Amino acid sequence: MLLAGLVLVLLLTLAGPVRQYLAGRAELTRLAAEGTTLDERVAELEEQLERQDDPAYTSRQARERLAYVLPGDRLVVVVDGEAVEGDAGTVPEPDGDLPWYEALLQSVAVADGDEEPGE
Repeated sequence: MLLAGLVLVLLLTLAGPVRQYLAGRAELTRLAAEGTTLDERVAELEEQLERQDDPAYTSRQARERLAYVLPGDRLVVVVDGEAVEGDAGTVPEPDGDLPWYEALLQSVAVADGDEEPGE
């Protein structure tokens, strides 16, 4: 009976440190996985930084995202389903005698179904 009591006390004494050890191991595994993910993210960002240092990449992105054109290039913009062409940086202004705010209100009314276009 005394031996069983000593074993029980020993087990209760060791239960806390063993639980802490296992929790620490799980935390180390989680942190290692997080570190690997962060290392991959760093590699992706460094690759993106190298791409952005390339003038050809920067020029291509400016053309695609911002519709920039070089002098002498032909700019084609689709307005209301019709292609409008112009020289670099010059797009003809849309025809119409309405101020911008009236045109905006008219387009809202047409979209809402209150009136037909051209009225």
